[in-house]
Parts: sequence; structure tokens; C-alpha cells
Amino acid sequence: MDHFLYRNGRLMAEDVALSDIAASVGTPFYCYSAATLTRHLRLFNDALAGMEHLVCYAMKANSNLAVLKLLGDLGAGMDVVSGGEYRRARAAGVPGDRIVFSGIGKTKDEMRLALTGGIRQFNVESEPEMEALNQVALSLNTVAPISVRVNPDVDAKTHEKIATGRKEDKFGIPISRASEVYAHAARLPGLQVVGIDVHIGSQLTDLAPFEAAYRKLADLTVQLRAEGHDIRRLDLGGGLGIPYERSNADPPLPSDYGAMVQRVLGHLECEIEIEPGRLIAGNAGVLVSEVIYVKEGEERQFLILDAAMNDLIRPAMYGAYHDIVPLIEPAPGAESRPYDVVGPVCESGDTFAKQRMLSLLSPGDLVAFRSAGAYGAVMASEYNSRPLIPEVLVSGDQFAVIRARPTFDEMLNRDTIPEWL
Repeated sequence: MDHFLYRNGRLMAEDVALSDIAASVGTPFYCYSAATLTRHLRLFNDALAGMEHLVCYAMKANSNLAVLKLLGDLGAGMDVVSGGEYRRARAAGVPGDRIVFSGIGKTKDEMRLALTGGIRQFNVESEPEMEALNQVALSLNTVAPISVRVNPDVDAKTHEKIATGRKEDKFGIPISRASEVYAHAARLPGLQVVGIDVHIGSQLTDLAPFEAAYRKLADLTVQLRAEGHDIRRLDLGGGLGIPYERSNADPPLPSDYGAMVQRVLGHLECEIEIEPGRLIAGNAGVLVSEVIYVKEGEERQFLILDAAMNDLIRPAMYGAYHDIVPLIEPAPGAESRPYDVVGPVCESGDTFAKQRMLSLLSPGDLVAFRSAGAYGAVMASEYNSRPLIPEVLVSGDQFAVIRARPTFDEMLNRDTIPEWL
């Protein structure tokens, strides 16, 4: 569920018409719903009620400071994968003891930043990383809490580029080597083992891969405890999918996921950490764009928008689907036709959809890409010297720009021409 609905023929973001925002800030822009973000976080907390748990929002999905503050003020932790994300979480007011640091390439500077600023745990992914973290912790006269990310060799049945739990993927240590790796961690005086971490991929639409991974995790927990390790936290990662195509069957609900977690892992009496990103932010955002031209091709019509692949790269990168809807609700029985929906970037890959059935559209009409709140703005670039587009947050009947569109002068002034040119 989201809060982008037609009312009196206009597509609304909660109680604000998206066309009114477009008139104020220009197009294209991202718009997020505070009510949807809040609801989705609460769904996960409700799903795990009765178990000690922390929902750590995977902020790589959407790291705008206003979004982070909204979720942090509701009690969410944060899952960060870089020093920059850590700084964003702290700037949004999230305390260090609610921040989990993931990622396979943490530098010593990033480790030092988190250890001095406060951290809940590091999810370490290799023995060289453990050695580096041990050195940094000892140099600071402190101890780093860690979970080791294990790779359970479970196929998440998701897109090749977002699968992370198979033995050929770059993440984690093989679960078959967990015993020796944990023994090694226990010998390093700068580390304190607190749990186990697993994450098998993103946009999963079936609970079976999760359950297969979590059953392996349960067995490993029993084994490691028998070997003397104090396993008191299980970080289950994220990955629960959202319904990008509304005509398709919906993915499992957070309540279904929570029931499975309780059934498979509840007997271990561990604190559960989960790291949802897409399910919290995805349907909480839309991308609004204006039609520039309708171009008649020899065999098809092209709908040329002012948004481009640099603003929303998921279709070009993953072949991802987004519902595209007009901001003015079509009348019942209104004529529709197939369009190739494209942007103005000089790449054939700058295509959002091919032969998509849409109501008749004309230059100046506005459309919204649904489910664009995750991996939209955070993956945007200034390719073709196109400015990053604004982000807007709506709450009830009010809205605010939470990231402004830079001016061309601001873009140009970031470059420096050497004196010798």
C-alpha cells in the first residue's frame, strides 16, 4: 500500500496534488510520502513483535537526510555500507548503537570513523577485513563488535546483479568455513563476536530462499555456540520484494516474513536484526516527469520525457519495470496506445519502457513513475551535464524540498581548470 492515489481526477501524494508540486519545483522530481515510509517501518516492527529485534533501514535504498531522520525518529536503526552513509546516519540524529556497518570493502579510515563515532556492530566479510579491523580497534584501545557474514550458497531466484548468497558471489565467507573463521576471530583481541550475518539478495518474491538460508543459519548458531562463541544476534539482511508490476501477484507481506522468522529462528532466543530498504522506501516514492515530445516513428510512437536514465537508471541497468501513470486520471474507457517511453540522453539505453500501453498523452502532460522511492535518487548522476533532480517530502497537506536542484553554475564551479591551461 502507498499514499499515491487519484482524488477528483488528480494524482495525489497524501493530501497534496503532484501537479501542484510540479508547478512549484519544476520537473522532473522525486516525491516521497512520509505516511508510507512510516507505515512500512511499522509493518516490520509489528511482524517481529514478541522477539527482541531491531529494524535497521538499508539506507543505500534512499539516503536523503530527511528520510533518515523520519525513520530514525521512529526508532529505526541504520544499515550503512560506506563512511559517507555512516556520516549521513549520524547527521540525521541516529545514535551509533543503532548503526550496523556492512559492505565488503571497508577501509581502515571508515573503521576508525565508526569506532570513534559509535557503532552497533561491523558485519565483516573476510579474514583480511577482520585483521584490519583488529588493528584499528587496538590502535584506539577499544574492541570492535562483529558479526561475520556467511554465504549460505542459496539461490535467491532474483536478478543476476542483485543476488548475493550463492557461492560464486563476492559476499561473505563460505558457510563451510564458518567454524575456522569464527575461531580466528576469537583469537583477535580487538574483536568481540556478537552474532552471525547473512543476506542472500534483493527483490525476493518468495519466502522459500529466505527459509532455506535461515535454517542453515539456525544450525550454524547451535554449532558455534557449542564451540564457545557467544552468538546473541542474528542479522538476517533484507531483500523482501515489492510489487513493481501491479498486475502480478504480490510478494509476501512483512507479516508472512515475520511469522517464518519466528518459526525458524525463534527457539534460539537471539536478538533479530533485519535490514529492509526497498520495501520501506520503494513504494513510498514516485518520479514525476513532463512529456516533451510525442515522436512518430516508422513503426512506433516515442514518448520523450524530460526525465532520463541519469535520473532513474533501474530500467537501463536491470531492465526494471515501473508503472507509468498520468497525473490526470484517464476517463473510463479512454483510448490508449503503445508508446516507447524514453528520455533525452544520447544513449539508446535511455529507455524506460517499450510498447507500454498508456492513455493518449501530449506535450506538457505529466506522468509519474511509481515505486521509484528506492534506488532512484541515490543512483542518479549528472550524465550529459544534467543537474540532479529535486527530492520532495510530503506529510499530510504539506510538502518541502529536501534536496534542491543545483544550478548550472553550481555544477560548473565544482570543476577546476588548472592555471597552466
